[in-house]
Amino acid sequence: TNPGFVVRITQAGLDYAHQHGIAILEKELAQLTLPDISGDFRVLRVGKVHYELSRLRLRNFHLPYSRISPVPNVGLQVSISNAFAELDGDWRVKMLFIRDHGSFDLKVENVYIKISLRLGSDAAGKPTISTSDCSTRISKVRVLFSGKFGWLYNLFHSAIESKFKKILESKVCDSVAKSVRSELQTYVRTLPVTAKIDARTGIDYSFVAPPVATTQSLDTGLKGEFYSLSHRSTAPFSPLPLSLPSDHDRMVYFGASSYFFNTAGFAYHTSGALVFEITDAMIPKDVDFHLNTSTFSAFVPQLEQMYPNMPMKLRLSTLTAPFLNIGPEGISLKPIVDVQAYAILPNSSLAPLFLLSLVRNVSTVIDVRSGHIVGSLNVGRYGGEWPLLGRGKLGVRLLQSIMNIFASDILLPRLNARLDEGFPLPLPDRIQLFNTFARFHQNFLLLGADVHFQPK
Repeated sequence: TNPGFVVRITQAGLDYAHQHGIAILEKELAQLTLPDISGDFRVLRVGKVHYELSRLRLRNFHLPYSRISPVPNVGLQVSISNAFAELDGDWRVKMLFIRDHGSFDLKVENVYIKISLRLGSDAAGKPTISTSDCSTRISKVRVLFSGKFGWLYNLFHSAIESKFKKILESKVCDSVAKSVRSELQTYVRTLPVTAKIDARTGIDYSFVAPPVATTQSLDTGLKGEFYSLSHRSTAPFSPLPLSLPSDHDRMVYFGASSYFFNTAGFAYHTSGALVFEITDAMIPKDVDFHLNTSTFSAFVPQLEQMYPNMPMKLRLSTLTAPFLNIGPEGISLKPIVDVQAYAILPNSSLAPLFLLSLVRNVSTVIDVRSGHIVGSLNVGRYGGEWPLLGRGKLGVRLLQSIMNIFASDILLPRLNARLDEGFPLPLPDRIQLFNTFARFHQNFLLLGADVHFQPK
């Protein structure tokens, strides 16, 4: 299935996310709990020596050098080098009549960690992330004992260092897996794959396939589909293949296809949201006419005899959902609007008068604000055809003028108010966009942005 919406995270975006991820991992590693260590060894002419190390406390764990890379057919790989840690604890030793105890400091240096992250999606189209591989290599461990029997401690410090190395190498990868599971997986699940937009429509951003890693970015195909909340039905058209250009100046890019926008029109049409009624009370006070049969009798003379000086109502609707095209020059839209005119009778019932079919060119302006796609419409002057006997060109021009006033002063502000609220982009929790741009390409709109993450 072709996606209707594509998200690309570039290397710059991955690096930014990596900074926050490493900070979380550092805190997680600094909370490692290590088991007590004990053992025995024999010393020539002395006999068996028993030692115990307890109350092991990790003071810090620093990850100064690290890098994240997208790896094709793998996912993401995090490489950490020259990491180091410090911990302390208590020791106790028994040998013949000798009993001693004290404290020790341990320094772990030149720690190398390699983590592979598998990216996917579940049955509900939500993103998943897990650790597919982890390896840790520690080059150097140094134990510094305090106490008066220094010669004794030197006999077993190499054994202690070897045990610490094995324990830490195992514990680090356990901590990585836990951090990915409890922190990273929990966070990526905050990405909303469906969202209610208003009382009539919702939007579906579920994954159509697992994310794809390239050498320079991470690309994810989303369904990118609007739907009616009251009656979800399949759009009578399919998304075309969508391939983003090789831009990498921003941290993240969004590709919104023509399919994405046309499902919006289909959903709003299906839900009945594209039906508008205009009454005389809605006409601006500075407009010098009223919506009544006396006004429209200028081009439909029969109205004055059939329904003299009665108020009117216009119902604007579209027979089919509006369909737009996107090209390098922008969005082109030419909706056909049916205008059904009614006379409002004294008992408040409606008497149909006439039906007009009007065609109008519509231009759009698209932008990104507060994580939403926002827009505004501008309309040209109406042209149209109608099965009426009017008073020649004068009546036609009068009707066109009236329709232009209705569209510009009444209908357009209502539509633009809704478009100004915008439609949410698929963003996880606490992400803000800045340095945004919008650019038109053939069959899709490209949005680019940098990202700011707001910690809790």
